[in-house]
Amino acid sequence: MTRAYLGLGSNVGDKAGHLAAATRGLTATPGIRVVARSSDYRTPPWGDIDQDWFLNAALAIETTLRPHDLLDACLGVEKDLGRIRERRWGPRVIDIDVLSYAGAEVSDARLVLPHRYVRERAFVLVPLAEIASDLVVGGETVVAALAKLDRSGIVPV
Repeated sequence: MTRAYLGLGSNVGDKAGHLAAATRGLTATPGIRVVARSSDYRTPPWGDIDQDWFLNAALAIETTLRPHDLLDACLGVEKDLGRIRERRWGPRVIDIDVLSYAGAEVSDARLVLPHRYVRERAFVLVPLAEIASDLVVGGETVVAALAKLDRSGIVPV
């Protein structure tokens, strides 16, 4: 089993329900075992800010899936929950990002590991710090990366 970390987000409809359904969907996926889940955090929109607030969380998982297969599993759960990709950084029922996969470095058209923006987004790092504060991503710990960012508007629910 390999340790990986996932970021979850929703800003459409029953946000907490969507995060819970995504967690259940991932748990039901062969080769994935959820070992930790952060609290939910209300966060302001990022990127395209003309949209509703988000609810974000992080998961620690143990998996037998390879990185691209894990990505496919996450995309499958998103699809099952009704995710439609209409615009970049726009509203979404659910978003599941592979943030880190046992320190692996991957960079291709489908997947970048660690996630290319993980160290720039407080809405990702705050929940991740709750379950993996000492995780090293891109050469620094989650806590060290988070210390450089503005956390305003991020509130535990």
